[in-house]
Amino acid sequence: DTEGLLRIKEENQKHYRRAQRHQEKKEKIQKHNRKLGDLVEKKSYELKTQYEHLANLRRAHILELTSVIFPMEEVKTSMRDPADVSSESDNAMTSSTVSKLAEARRTTYLSGRWVCDDHNGDTSISITGPWIILPNNGDYSAYYSWVEEKKTTQGPDMEHNNPAHTISAALCYATQLVNTLSLILDVNLPKKLCNRQVKTQQGNLEFCGENLSRHRFTRAVKKLNANILHLCFSQHVNLDLLHPLHTLRNLMYLVSPDTENLGR
Repeated sequence: DTEGLLRIKEENQKHYRRAQRHQEKKEKIQKHNRKLGDLVEKKSYELKTQYEHLANLRRAHILELTSVIFPMEEVKTSMRDPADVSSESDNAMTSSTVSKLAEARRTTYLSGRWVCDDHNGDTSISITGPWIILPNNGDYSAYYSWVEEKKTTQGPDMEHNNPAHTISAALCYATQLVNTLSLILDVNLPKKLCNRQVKTQQGNLEFCGENLSRHRFTRAVKKLNANILHLCFSQHVNLDLLHPLHTLRNLMYLVSPDTENLGR
């Protein structure tokens, strides 16, 4: 029993010395981890500072881009109804006649049915200049209506003063701006839209080339709106301000100086 007790004491001493070595190693590891933690915290702070600096640079580039090359502003289109003017000049005209004239002016025969197109008092959004505008409500039916009408009617008068040219130009500029913003912000867009004068796989140009059919035009507009919303989501634009059909309005909210997270 005495010999066994001595052997146990010797083993306990060996375990104790080994425990001491492990404790020293543990303290070294903890000290090393603390150094690494301080280094990581320092690097994280430097990275955060660089991100903030990068965000400020991106923000400055975007504000310069949208103020010099792609300025956007709201344009009032409050045209007076001729029926109202007529009622002022002719006191004998009854109110029912005035209302009927106003209703007739606000309806259009489109694709076999009468539709209401009352835009009195509406606003539009211009891009690159006051002459290139898009309706604020996202209704671009004037484009493919003109394209469909052009197929059946030929004449030089149709080439002048039609909204299809301004709509296609505004959408083309919007596409170019969105693609440039995605490069500046380093955000991959979910939909691919070409804004250059090259042909796509389908053989047509996006917005700025040949006249698009209603299906292709609507599809391209949906892709553009999806890309704009994706950029707005990436920059934490207030969701209450966004509307899925308001193309340039959403872009204005995105590049507004009031957008706190622009450039993140």
